[in-house]
Amino acid sequence: MSITAADINKLRQATGAGMMDCRKALTESNGDFEAAIDWLRKQGQKVAAKRSDREAKEGVIIAQTTADHKAGIVLCISCETDFVSKNAEFVAFAQSIADAAISNDVKSVEELNAVEINGAKLADLINDKLAAIGEKIGVSKFERVEAPYVASYIHGAYRMGVLVSLTKEAAEAGKDVAMQIAAMNPLAVDESSISPETIEREKNIAIEMIKAEGKPAEMAEKIAAGKMNKFFKDNTLMAQAFVKDGNKSVADYLKGIDADLKVTDFKRIALG
Repeated sequence: MSITAADINKLRQATGAGMMDCRKALTESNGDFEAAIDWLRKQGQKVAAKRSDREAKEGVIIAQTTADHKAGIVLCISCETDFVSKNAEFVAFAQSIADAAISNDVKSVEELNAVEINGAKLADLINDKLAAIGEKIGVSKFERVEAPYVASYIHGAYRMGVLVSLTKEAAEAGKDVAMQIAAMNPLAVDESSISPETIEREKNIAIEMIKAEGKPAEMAEKIAAGKMNKFFKDNTLMAQAFVKDGNKSVADYLKGIDADLKVTDFKRIALG
């Protein structure tokens, strides 16, 4: 398979690895982007975390809950430039879409595009806005959660939005945990929430890295287990150090408020 300069640049932007390393990674993986990232990691490269929130270039992100905090939505209205995304009129347009999503109990992008705002379908309003602005815009991300209590948080002038599902009402804790998620970008609530495929993938990468360091194969499994413990501590919300008090984990923080207070889910959308 032919590896283009655009392919190399895309991998470089996603990982931070050098150009020649990116070329070799793509060549070794026959152009498979995900496999190339794994190849770089197995070589011991310190690649940047690849998360889906990098897909959005510019835009406005709104996180919002219903009045009773039983449900919440977070969405991204994307555009091409920060000049547009920082425009007050465009921010208000994004807010009107979020309001419509909440008031109409919208559960998907398809439902949202069919919603009427001031007598016109959202899809038509987006086309009108596109024509007026001259940039491609649209609902590029949409997430919704329901729970006994949902907290929302918008960070960095509409550049990131977070929803947190809790087992009971806890406004202050909800905000604290949402800020934790915004800052630390965990992969999942806890170890049990991470897919077996992801765990196996990380374990294999750890073993390959250990072998590349010259460690005996019989030691690799034991050392990899330690690396996986660190992976879970760094990447699961409950195990992460609480940003407001590094001496306790997020799980400890919640337990200190209420032994029955738990996080059941979260959604995080960010511009990258």
